[in-house]
Amino acid sequence: MMFAYGFAQRALIAGTIIAVVCSLISFFVVVRRLAFAGMGISHAAFGGVALGLAAGIDPLLSAGGFCVLIALGIGWFSRKGKIHEDTVIGILFASAMALGVVLVRLANAYNLDLMSYLFGSILAMKWLDVMIVGIVAILALSFITIFFKELLFLSFDEETATASGLPVKFIYYGLLIVMALTIVVAIKLVGIVLVSALLVIPGATASQLSSNYRGVLAWSLTTGVASVFAGLYLSFHFDVASGAAIVLVLFAVFLISMALSPRRRYMKRKLHQHVLRGS
Repeated sequence: MMFAYGFAQRALIAGTIIAVVCSLISFFVVVRRLAFAGMGISHAAFGGVALGLAAGIDPLLSAGGFCVLIALGIGWFSRKGKIHEDTVIGILFASAMALGVVLVRLANAYNLDLMSYLFGSILAMKWLDVMIVGIVAILALSFITIFFKELLFLSFDEETATASGLPVKFIYYGLLIVMALTIVVAIKLVGIVLVSALLVIPGATASQLSSNYRGVLAWSLTTGVASVFAGLYLSFHFDVASGAAIVLVLFAVFLISMALSPRRRYMKRKLHQHVLRGS
């Protein structure tokens, strides 16, 4: 039995917590079109990990601070500097990746430990990591719960939310910071290269299966948690990177949701009716 092993138990507990948080955030990422921001922050984490390896400190600690700075930079430059958000993300994450490459080379840190940060490993999770995941999850879920209505309002109509006197800047920066911290704690399990998929695919899958936000949230949670379970099992059974296994399962579920999507069936019926009328 896979879950008779301590490392598998730690991976399952941490994976479940990460899946729940990422799936909830995924809803807002998809609606707010922050997928590129998630990818940018996750790839920028490489610079933070490399900084930790080079300085001899915990790479997740350095990555946490680094990613929060990148997230704040994305928000500040795009809002204050009058530069489009996608442009800022592209500049910052490329620069952070370049810094990471230089630091890894100077520190001669090309090793197995670095590979686990890049692609994830179920062997990498320690009980301390699980505790850190839990703390970040409490912070993230508290933020989402307290500002849930405001996040919904902001996601669908930012201009009206601003005119209504809501603390739009605070909520926007808060969401970016929550994304950054969630990405960092998910790195050991999913990897820097693939962690952004957990912030995008559950929400994208759910949006194919439901047209109201409650349904999307429910499907997003189901997709994220089930995919992490299945991915961890496949990772253990076939001895492959946990991040790759989880993301491939997520992708398969997304394709299935596309095929079964009520929206897709509706559009096909409309097209069929249009063709019949035309003939």
